[in-house]
Amino acid sequence: MNTELEKLPIEVTEKIDEHTVKKNYIHYWIIIILFITIMFLLGCYFFIFYKLPSPNSLKDFKSTPLSSHIYDRSGKLLYAVYREENRTPIKIKDLPKYVSQTTIAIEDKDFYHHGGVSLFGGILRAAKDTLLKKNLQGGSTLTQQLVKLALLSPERTIRRKIREIVLAILVEKQFPKDQILEMYLNQVPYGGEIYGIEEASKKLYGKSAKQLTISEAATLAGLPQAPTYYSPYTNPEKTINRRNEVLKAMYAEKYIDKKTYEENLKEPMIYKPLSNNIKAPHFVFYVKSQLEEKYGIRQVEEGGLKVTTTLDLDIQEEAEKILNEELNKIKELNVSNGAILVTRPSTGEILAMIGSVDYFASPSGSFNVTTALRQPGSSIKPINYAVGI
Repeated sequence: MNTELEKLPIEVTEKIDEHTVKKNYIHYWIIIILFITIMFLLGCYFFIFYKLPSPNSLKDFKSTPLSSHIYDRSGKLLYAVYREENRTPIKIKDLPKYVSQTTIAIEDKDFYHHGGVSLFGGILRAAKDTLLKKNLQGGSTLTQQLVKLALLSPERTIRRKIREIVLAILVEKQFPKDQILEMYLNQVPYGGEIYGIEEASKKLYGKSAKQLTISEAATLAGLPQAPTYYSPYTNPEKTINRRNEVLKAMYAEKYIDKKTYEENLKEPMIYKPLSNNIKAPHFVFYVKSQLEEKYGIRQVEEGGLKVTTTLDLDIQEEAEKILNEELNKIKELNVSNGAILVTRPSTGEILAMIGSVDYFASPSGSFNVTTALRQPGSSIKPINYAVGI
């Protein structure tokens, strides 16, 4: 009996030790799991939010390059100066309602009903593309596209897609829908150096986006998905088919009735022919050099300046015509170039400037004879003699 009692404390002590060890073991794993969870959450936070751009930068175009425009004395455009992006902003309130409706119909029909992202159209599709190792594209809302264009870099990665979704939600909370749509229409690329619907309209139709017809607006709305593929200059049939897709989407969303839909399907494609988009080039680049000297190159190329000059485009074009006619009369004498400068002596205003017969001819067409330095010859002798005497 005594032997059993002596063993009892030992057995109890052993049971307490096992329980303590087990308890400590559980605490140990809880700490490890908590540590891993915290590190994972911190990693996710930095993965998504580290150096995440602020939606506030969308508020204005101060950080967005804007084209500067040089006009003649009556407001006719001579040239748009830009570095990489030819862009002129326009207010959505100045556009016909159907202009924005064309974009909504083909790009994001639920634009006014979602909070920045579309669960089935965007997130699930992105997840599917990731699993299938496809490009992370398609299914993005207009808000996501705006974020991608204005705030994020263009690479296609999971991190950028997640940041795009987060920013789209933040943008939706900060800006009204119409302002988001306005920012999108001013940011979206339409091919080459053309950015924003205003410059796209000027290039394709030679007029402001305020004056677009439904058919023209539908054509422009179809371009951003693949600007080169749907370009009317290279693939006119594909352009028509794409325009008709946009019109069909507008009809499906009840933005237009059946009669309007059918009438616009028959609308012929008439667009401005390709050109070098510069008038009076010697004068334009003379003015540009003066502006750069005063304001700096960056301000001229990205500052959105509007410059009205003294040049009269009607006189300029008449002078160009006269120069070509006179050169044709004496081409047998091997005279192939000339220049004209028309001024108003009382004020010194330049009304026309032609530095050579063809600015774009090589090797020296861009040389401006009217501003070039010349040897004075014998005409300087009276002045020299006067000083000497």
